[in-house]
Amino acid sequence: MDLAVLAASFLPILLLELPDKTFVATLVLATRFKPLTAWVGVGLAFAVQSLIAVVAGRLLAQLPERPVAAVAAVLFAVGAVTLFRGAAKAEQAGREARGEYEAKVGGGRSGRRGVLTCFGVVFLAEWGDLSQLFTAGLAARYDDPVSVFAGSWAALLVVAGLAAALGGTIVRRLSVAAVSRVGGVVCAVLAVLTVLEVAGVQLPV
Repeated sequence: MDLAVLAASFLPILLLELPDKTFVATLVLATRFKPLTAWVGVGLAFAVQSLIAVVAGRLLAQLPERPVAAVAAVLFAVGAVTLFRGAAKAEQAGREARGEYEAKVGGGRSGRRGVLTCFGVVFLAEWGDLSQLFTAGLAARYDDPVSVFAGSWAALLVVAGLAAALGGTIVRRLSVAAVSRVGGVVCAVLAVLTVLEVAGVQLPV
């Protein structure tokens, strides 16, 4: 496992998902179920989604190198634009997402049924999420699917864990708009690095 690739996967996904519906979904689920039940169900959903994204990225990587890098650059650029544009409306979007999930989730089951419910809600609601596309782009760019999967899934587990354990406190203290902008900067940097790679510039990363 390459720690540099793991970190390059972990940090952007963490910044992408902190202001995203993922955090809100886990926060809502943790109020309807035990926090550990919600975290396990959400974590399993993200494991499957991350695995699918990595497989898709590796299939994409079988194509000629430059077109693949160009597609990865576009995915990173889309992430940057989405985060920058969404920063101004992040608080409102979070409130809307919270209402959406509260309407979808019933109350109270625990154990296996609770885990399965949390898994199903997040797996269906977050399908095709920006973090999935971003993970696929990373898997296409780096020839290390294990490190990309580990970094991406770890970031999602951290976000879900923070939401389940400290959600209310974080919501009050975290500037979602600021996190969105930082995530946008990280995505933009990756997009630029990938464009330089397409252009044939030798990079140390």
